[in-house]
Amino acid sequence: MQALTLNAAHGWRWLAEGFRIFRKNHLMLTFLVVSYWMLMAIVNVIPVIGTIATTLCIPAFSVSLMNACRNIDKGGPLGPQTLFSGFQKNPRALITLGAIYLAATVGILAISSLADGGALMQLMLAGRTPDAEVLASGDVMLALQVALILLCPLIMAYWYAPILAAWHGLSPAKALFFSFIACARNWRAFLVYSLALLVAATLLPGLLLGTLAALLPDGAALLTVVLTVLLVLILAPTVFASFYVSYRDVFVTATESDA
Repeated sequence: MQALTLNAAHGWRWLAEGFRIFRKNHLMLTFLVVSYWMLMAIVNVIPVIGTIATTLCIPAFSVSLMNACRNIDKGGPLGPQTLFSGFQKNPRALITLGAIYLAATVGILAISSLADGGALMQLMLAGRTPDAEVLASGDVMLALQVALILLCPLIMAYWYAPILAAWHGLSPAKALFFSFIACARNWRAFLVYSLALLVAATLLPGLLLGTLAALLPDGAALLTVVLTVLLVLILAPTVFASFYVSYRDVFVTATESDA
């Protein structure tokens, strides 16, 4: 399998095309995304076991959402059962990817603990808030920066890995390898994509909410809550759909051969 190298402009196209897919079946795609969030939240309530279980299942559920986006794009069937469709193909590889991701994340947090004595690690894994003295020292921020730097190559390896494992039957090692190479080759497009997400998720909503708050000061609080919920329900499915679009563009030859 060979990943295509795209120009930087594709980064914006991914988000725009993701919104187009969202508009084609916004109700069902939003339902699937919200259902996924709720299911993860419910399982995460279980101490330790919940976190492990959700992390192991994230790759399969991500494939489920990509199945939904592909079905919308190609006019295929779509229903509530699609939320669990990601467990039907190569589930062992997907669970393995989840286990590798969990182990790698714990390892990265362990390395970051050298900067703050494990405060960030305890916050992320156990939900334990660091002491005020630790927060004031800046050690947690340093640990966070270390973790983000180390997480970058991990995210690159996982960006396409679940899809490659489920849709193309690749082993976890090959899926991680091809995903990393695809992201590295298209770093310009991903840079533009990141900037587009920043504008769509923070700058434009902030400007809109600020303007409405200035025009309607009496109902600003309630209006802000309502608009924030609506923006999340639009933006989140759009972002998931943009993940699919990026795969479709980068691995276009492979996708066409599967069709």
